[in-house]
Amino acid sequence: MNNTLNEDIKIIKDAKITSPKGYMAVGIHSGIKKVKKDLAIIYSKEPALCSAVYTTNVVKAPPLLWCQSLTDNNEKIQAIVINSGNANACTGDRGYNDALTMAKTAACALGIDEKSVMVTSTGVIGAYLPIDKIKAGIKKAANELSNDDKSANDCADAIMTTDTFSKKVTVEIYIKGEKVTISGIAKGSGMIHPNMATMLNFITTDANITKEMLDKAFKSTIDDSFNMITVDGETSTNDMAVILANKMANNPVIEKTDDEFEKFKNALFYVTKKLAKDIVKDGEGASKFMECTVKNVSDKNKGRVLVKAVLNSNLVKTALFGQDANWGRILSAMGASGAIFNPNLVQIKFKSASGEILMYEKGLPVEFDENFALKVLSEKDIQILIDMNEGNSEVTGWGCDLTYDYVKINAEYRS
Repeated sequence: MNNTLNEDIKIIKDAKITSPKGYMAVGIHSGIKKVKKDLAIIYSKEPALCSAVYTTNVVKAPPLLWCQSLTDNNEKIQAIVINSGNANACTGDRGYNDALTMAKTAACALGIDEKSVMVTSTGVIGAYLPIDKIKAGIKKAANELSNDDKSANDCADAIMTTDTFSKKVTVEIYIKGEKVTISGIAKGSGMIHPNMATMLNFITTDANITKEMLDKAFKSTIDDSFNMITVDGETSTNDMAVILANKMANNPVIEKTDDEFEKFKNALFYVTKKLAKDIVKDGEGASKFMECTVKNVSDKNKGRVLVKAVLNSNLVKTALFGQDANWGRILSAMGASGAIFNPNLVQIKFKSASGEILMYEKGLPVEFDENFALKVLSEKDIQILIDMNEGNSEVTGWGCDLTYDYVKINAEYRS
C-alpha cells in the first residue's frame, strides 16, 4: 500500500533496501554480538556506480580507508559487507588486513572482484575483529542473499548498535515513463554530529544516471539532511553515507541538470531527510525531537552555523528535556557560534502540537504564560523558530534533548 507525497514522489509503505531492481540483501548473527544479528550484505546483480561521503574525523577506521580507496578510483561496486558490534577502529595494520580479508572473502563467495566490495564496521572502538567468525559469517550470508521482505528487514536490523528501531525508506518516481526506485537504510543513535552526520547509511537505486549527476545529486542532498542533524556533537571514526546506482530501471540516462534530474534529486532528498530525521528521533536516551528553523537569514551558510549552534548546545538540550522555556540559552548559543548578527532584530518562538509561543522579539523578552509554555514543551516534537529579519534564506536542522538515559547508555557502552 502506497502513500503519495506529491505528484512525482510515491512513498512505499513496506520499505526495503531490495526494492530497486537487481538488489539482494541478508542479515545474520555471526557471533560478534552475543545474540543479535551483526552481519549484513547488500548485493547488486550488476556492478553499480557509487557515490560516498565519509566522516571528517581525522581518525578513520581501516574499513573506511579501504572504501575510500575504491571510491577515489571510481570503482563500480557490487557488494557492501557490514558488521556491527565492533568498529575495527584504531586497530592499525591488522585492522586494515581484516577489512581486506572481509572484502576478499565476500568477493570469493559471490564470484566478483574484491575491488567491487565495500566494507563497513560499527560498534566499539579499539577491539580487533573476530575475523574467523566473520569470514564464516560472510560465507553463510552470501548463500542466503534474497530480495524478499525478511532478508531486507534482517539486513536493516543487522547494522544496528544502540538503535531502538531500524531506519528504512523506499520511494518511487517515473523518469520518462520508466519507474525508478530509491531505497535506504541507516543506523545511528549516538556519536551523531554534522560534517558528516555520523552514521552508516546505505542507499540503493536502479536509476540510469551518470556518475557526475549521481555525485551532484547525492552531495547536494547531504548538506540539507545528514549534515543538519546532531545528537551529541560527537563525530565518529567509522561512518559514511553511500549510494549505489545499477542502471537497471532502463530509464533514459540522467546526464544533465534538467527536470528529470531535479525529480531524481528531490526523491533522493526525501530519502536522505527521512533517514536523517529517524536517526535523531532514535537519539540515545532522547525524549524530545527538536526541529530548529532559522529563517530570513542573510545566507544559508550563516543559517547552518546558527542552527547547529542551537541544536548542539547542551544547555538548550537539557532545557528541552526539563520542559523549561529558557529561550536565553538559545540566543546565547547563537551569539557564541561565531556568526555575526544583530540580536535586536531576532525573534524566537517555541511551537508544538499544543500551540506556539513567542519568547523574544527585537532585543527584548516577551511576557508569556509559563503554564502554556510548559504545555507546548510537554510534547515530544518541538520546533524552535528563529526569525533573523535580515535576509531571505532559510535553514532547518534536527536534534534531540540530552537525558539521564544518554549518560547511562554511554557510561555502560562496552558492557
